[in-house]
Amino acid sequence: MGETEQRPTAGSRLGAQENAGISTLEHGQKPPMTPPGKLVSIKIQMLDDTQETFDIPQRAPGKVLHDAVCNHLNLVEGDYFGLEFPDHKKMMVWLDLLKPVMKQIRRPKHVVVKFVVKFFPPDHAQLQEELTRYLFALQVKQDLAQGRLTCNDTSTALLISHIVQSEIGDFDETIDREHLAKNKYIPHQEALEDKIMEFHRNHMGQTPAESDFQLLEIARRLEMYGIRLHPAKDREGTKINLAVANTGILVFQGHTKINAFNWAKVRKLSFKRKRFLIKLRPDVNSSFQDTLEFLMASRDFCKSFWKICVEHHAFFRLFEEPKPKPKPVLFSRGSSFRFSGRTQKQVLDYVKEGGHKKVQFERKHSKIHSIRSLTAQPSEQHTEVPKQSARAYGDNNDAAAVQSCRQGKELKSSAEDTGQHKSPSLKKSPKEGRKVDGAVVSTVEEEEEPAKDRMQQNRPQSQQPSTAGSLTGSPHLSELSINSQGGPSVANMTLSPNLSPDAKQSSPLVSPLLNDPSCIRADDEEEVKRKRFPTEKAYFIAKEVATTERTYLKDLEVITSWFQSAVSKEDCMPETLKNLIFSNFEPLHKFHTGFLKEIEQRLALWEGRSNAHIKGDYQRIGDVMLKNIQSMKQLTIHLRKHNEILMELENGIKNSRKLETFCRDFELQKVCYLPLNTFLLRPLHRLMHYKQIMERLCKHYPPNHVDFRDSRAALAEISEMVAQLHGNMIKMENFQKLHELKKDLIGMDNLVIPGREFIRLGSLSKLSGKGLQQRMFFLFNDILLYTSRGLTASNQFKVHGHLPLYGMTMEESEEEWGVPHCLTLRGQQQSIVVAASTRAEMDKWTEDIQMAIDLAEKSSGPAPELLASSPPDNKDPLSVSDCSSLPAGLISDQRPVSISYVCWYRMQSLSFYDILQSNENQLSGNLLRKFKNSNGWQKLWVVFTNFCMFFYKSHQDNHPLASLPLLGYSLTLPSESENIHKDYVFKLHFKSHVYYFRAESEYTFERWMEVIRSATSSASRTRALSHKEPHAY
Repeated sequence: MGETEQRPTAGSRLGAQENAGISTLEHGQKPPMTPPGKLVSIKIQMLDDTQETFDIPQRAPGKVLHDAVCNHLNLVEGDYFGLEFPDHKKMMVWLDLLKPVMKQIRRPKHVVVKFVVKFFPPDHAQLQEELTRYLFALQVKQDLAQGRLTCNDTSTALLISHIVQSEIGDFDETIDREHLAKNKYIPHQEALEDKIMEFHRNHMGQTPAESDFQLLEIARRLEMYGIRLHPAKDREGTKINLAVANTGILVFQGHTKINAFNWAKVRKLSFKRKRFLIKLRPDVNSSFQDTLEFLMASRDFCKSFWKICVEHHAFFRLFEEPKPKPKPVLFSRGSSFRFSGRTQKQVLDYVKEGGHKKVQFERKHSKIHSIRSLTAQPSEQHTEVPKQSARAYGDNNDAAAVQSCRQGKELKSSAEDTGQHKSPSLKKSPKEGRKVDGAVVSTVEEEEEPAKDRMQQNRPQSQQPSTAGSLTGSPHLSELSINSQGGPSVANMTLSPNLSPDAKQSSPLVSPLLNDPSCIRADDEEEVKRKRFPTEKAYFIAKEVATTERTYLKDLEVITSWFQSAVSKEDCMPETLKNLIFSNFEPLHKFHTGFLKEIEQRLALWEGRSNAHIKGDYQRIGDVMLKNIQSMKQLTIHLRKHNEILMELENGIKNSRKLETFCRDFELQKVCYLPLNTFLLRPLHRLMHYKQIMERLCKHYPPNHVDFRDSRAALAEISEMVAQLHGNMIKMENFQKLHELKKDLIGMDNLVIPGREFIRLGSLSKLSGKGLQQRMFFLFNDILLYTSRGLTASNQFKVHGHLPLYGMTMEESEEEWGVPHCLTLRGQQQSIVVAASTRAEMDKWTEDIQMAIDLAEKSSGPAPELLASSPPDNKDPLSVSDCSSLPAGLISDQRPVSISYVCWYRMQSLSFYDILQSNENQLSGNLLRKFKNSNGWQKLWVVFTNFCMFFYKSHQDNHPLASLPLLGYSLTLPSESENIHKDYVFKLHFKSHVYYFRAESEYTFERWMEVIRSATSSASRTRALSHKEPHAY
């Protein structure tokens, strides 16, 4: 292998060592035998347009050449890439890794083989290496230039602005104009140059790695990302294009996707001469024929597309490389082609297990030097990759794209306290400086001074090295502000003046205890305490088990102690119901009391606080978890009763006014900080927590660790329990949510009926004769309700009307009505026009409403009449400004308001899937909260659950001092201008309300960031549920 030119390669520009020998094979697997004989030179064109020459034996298979290129680049994740070349008919084909190269490339002197991305994963966060992401960014740049990646002007300009930031650094008007004049990223670039520069201006301080990540974040939302069109015709002779992606086979007309066949629906792929055949799995609800037929230009075109489909299916769907079929004795039927190489799962497992040699490289840049170390533990990938809005960058998403480009980030590494943590891991929590306004409705007195705009700082970036395993080492934190509902906040959130309550409201109530200066913890005392305890990650995972177990035990006591005591004083509950509830919860409480004691004893030994002088290795937790999870399996009989408990309690409330009043009064007590039914579901939620904790522990431990075997066995045991009870838990969640919504609504007769599924709730504006009026919408699988906030002390919503989804159609109507983000919903008897506050919100509603319409069409018929007599919408002209505002900050001395109420005032929406995610992402522990007007920090016990933070003086308290609903809040890191020179600090803010919290370690800091972000950011609409199995109860 030799080089024809001395120009730098993609690997050398990143500072990678040459010929480091990084193999793409599994650990312990030998490379393919290199046949002896004459060498032949093959020219390879890299993604940065440089050419390299590789010498391989004449009889070498394609894998030898592919591995040589990957080794040359030090590319660990080379399986995502492929080699393509023009065959003798000038048709671009992929190099077969099993066949000899010379049998495929007949005239190598006249052929240039291209090294390009072959498999595009659904999420670029799955790419573990910075070098891999850099090469993907080069592929996006190439696809833009060649016209493959098509999108609107705003998205194109935003993509190019990130490329320019990566290539020349921070914005300078003169340099930008010169650079754009010399470099043409797309045809007719001149018309977009001003918009490109406007976007580039907002990327100040963004490193090249961060620019790559943002580029891929935008690109992966585009419909044409990673798509290669293959011309074809359908049976009617209509010209179409076929393509293959990670999800399945796609059908395009021009550049518009008109159909998709997921791999799960495809039974068989074949070709016969020029005909490409897709055999689908039988589906009684589908209108498609069993076998679809497409006509391509020639047999070679057809076979080439069939091969790439086979490879995509194997790479993304199989767990391991398919084994070769035995050769037939006499005759062969069909092609012997098969996928060769590792599947995506094998690649991810290989990198996560650290089976590759870790190579340090420096990414050089003309203005910003960003050193990245490839020593991160890939198992923490989910903690270092913030998920951005799933809909921020589609076609016509100009507003969302504009806002996203404003989310710059400035990393500032302090040189203070250099005596501690000499390793390049995270020492100072990264600083971010731009405050993004949340999608909120009310404004009150400022809790903190708003941060200065980061654009005014424009400071040079520190060159202190950091690791990719820490937050500062992640290129993904250029997303400055994560909006709590998954979409970038847009400056103009309000559609009409009456969409937000009167801003002149009283300030939020703040608990006096939360402002007590006597609770300030001295920094020296905190530092001494931190040095005294263990610092390894396994210890903090074990500590998380203990802290969350304390909260869980307190939640069980709400039923076994507080509720039972209240029931015994009132003669309102049948004895059978009492026995059913308490006979199933008391064994759980008894078991977990002992479990918590055992965990705390192990932590005491681990920390060296115990006086017991017993020999043994106590710096582990897997053995304790395995022992107790095995014992917990005996309690499964009680867990299975929770479905019956929930239903019997609701039936008792329905049949007894006295029991209904009793339960309502109990929920008003301070100790019942969540709906009563939520406490009944807590044991099932806890199983999910155990599973997540054990998954993190197993990913952290190397296979030879003394605690790995017990931890893996405990994970297998708890996974089995979760699998058995998960379906039942989803049904119960839906049942509980329907009853919770029933309490929130006025004018309903029978909301809770068998087969009804909750899908989404949220605030939309409804167009009427009086203009746009805010309404609260509730979407189910058979009906859409719209309501307004009633003038009641209980903050209920008054139903104005409903639209059955059976026979409903939906269309965008922005141009017709002149209202942004506008939809027209046409039912069989009524039509309404609604508008969302942002494009992202409209996309969420559009997707869920369409899914609900599809479900209704598959059902037996229209929904039954739900509503009691209520006036039509135009007879109840409720003005939103007449209502009191929801406090934007801390709420003290009261139970938190319902989720529906928060969504109404902060103009948010929530799906059922968001609620399921929130149940899985709960956390408890100590945090330090910064005081408003001093540098002091107050230690609080904090419980995060149900989209809300609850604050206690200590974990022994029975009820919270205050709560902070987080819907609408943004999660960021403090900027340099805020002068918070402490480790592990994160910032929650919305409008003028700002709160700073400080964690005790890097692990707990990342966990708080992870759970708050995942539980408050709206996830993909792809359901965790299967709608073929509705939550019937």
